[in-house]
Amino acid sequence: MADTHDNAPFPAGSVAVIFTAMRSGNDEPGYQAAAAKMAELASRQPGYLGLESARGADGLGVTVSYWASDDAARQWRDHAGHAAIREQGRAIWYDSYRLHVARIERGYSWP
Repeated sequence: MADTHDNAPFPAGSVAVIFTAMRSGNDEPGYQAAAAKMAELASRQPGYLGLESARGADGLGVTVSYWASDDAARQWRDHAGHAAIREQGRAIWYDSYRLHVARIERGYSWP
């Protein structure tokens, strides 16, 4: 699991963008390069709070990005670099995906 935050709960009112996808298995090196580029680019966007990601051996993965506001999440959705990689994902790397946007009400962490 990739984790790019400090393990503290995200603040109430922040936004979680939950991306669940089934990988096609095509072009693994290209996918890995694009995923690294997207994580780095997202981390430089205003309102970015963190990222968590996990993938099973069957290709099913879940990535959750956290944003200070819905507006910040929408700006990331509309970012030109993100949009270009999203189109490559549809064409090459994913068989299917779904995305949900949720507001954080509260959070806990341990230890």
